Amino acid sequence: MNYEELADRILNGGALSDEEALSILDCPDDDLLPLLHAAYKIRKHYYGNRVKLNMIINTKSGLCPENCGYCAQSIVSKAPIEKYAMMKQEEIVAGAERAASVKAGTYCIVASGRGPVNRELEIVIDSVKEIKAKHRDMTVCACLGILKPEQAKRLKEAGVDRYNHNINTSAAHHDSITTSHTYNDRVNTVELAKEAGISPCSGVIIGMRETKKDVVAMARSLHAMDADSIPVNFLHAVDGTPLEGMNELTPRYCLKVLCLFRFINPTKEIRISGGREVNLRSLQPFGLYPANSIFIGDYLTTAGQESDRDRQMLMDLGFEVDLEPLTKQPVTS
Repeated sequence: MNYEELADRILNGGALSDEEALSILDCPDDDLLPLLHAAYKIRKHYYGNRVKLNMIINTKSGLCPENCGYCAQSIVSKAPIEKYAMMKQEEIVAGAERAASVKAGTYCIVASGRGPVNRELEIVIDSVKEIKAKHRDMTVCACLGILKPEQAKRLKEAGVDRYNHNINTSAAHHDSITTSHTYNDRVNTVELAKEAGISPCSGVIIGMRETKKDVVAMARSLHAMDADSIPVNFLHAVDGTPLEGMNELTPRYCLKVLCLFRFINPTKEIRISGGREVNLRSLQPFGLYPANSIFIGDYLTTAGQESDRDRQMLMDLGFEVDLEPLTKQPVTS
């Protein structure tokens, strides 16, 4: 397989066949460097050597009625995590100050649960208004679960730039991971955010017993949804969850997945997200050849890499932090 020819086809408006998509995931390890080079050719065309930094705050932990098998916060989890109700406004705003101090251009406000109740929504809305008054160019992303139309509209009016609701896996594999909501529940929330004028963010978790065909289906679904930002998580199996002990990924396969997502979603922000430290390990820097975004700091219930190490990684690669606000990003659809 000539991956550079595939990259040229993508840059000229073409697409991959299913056979070609699977060939990327089946790429021989000896061909991994040519594959990464081809993915980087696409990434560089749209994003140069810039990397978006994202910081997450877990504003409500645990206490979730959903039965997602990967999540330490779900009702079926026995993981010994900290549990607390919705943070106060001043705590959420303080998190934005920390994000600004480390030059994270996107601040992600996340809360566990099926969807926000009125009190929680009001706290987020008031927090976003205060954050935007202080940091006009900061991209504020909310991730609060399943939304109602009026909730999406109010978040947009408050200044929320982006809404995250991950599909997590393929439609065919969804019921193997959770049964307390449907795959379409997740897609519909992303569509509601789009209808409200909010930039859609939706991604996946790799390493949950899905097939390679499932991975291709995920990438194609996100392309069809026109998700602007695509977080690619690699399962960090937490003890006490139904997926405890799962460890089916290798660093090389993770890189192939990132390349696939770049080929199928060439113009979009591809973000290396949860589990990159434990799954990519020493190959983390290579992930930024197909991807152009990372989380810095900790995740929801697991620790991330120290931000100083992330900055050193970017410096060693010769990459630079992308500080352009969402409103000034190139039109890539």
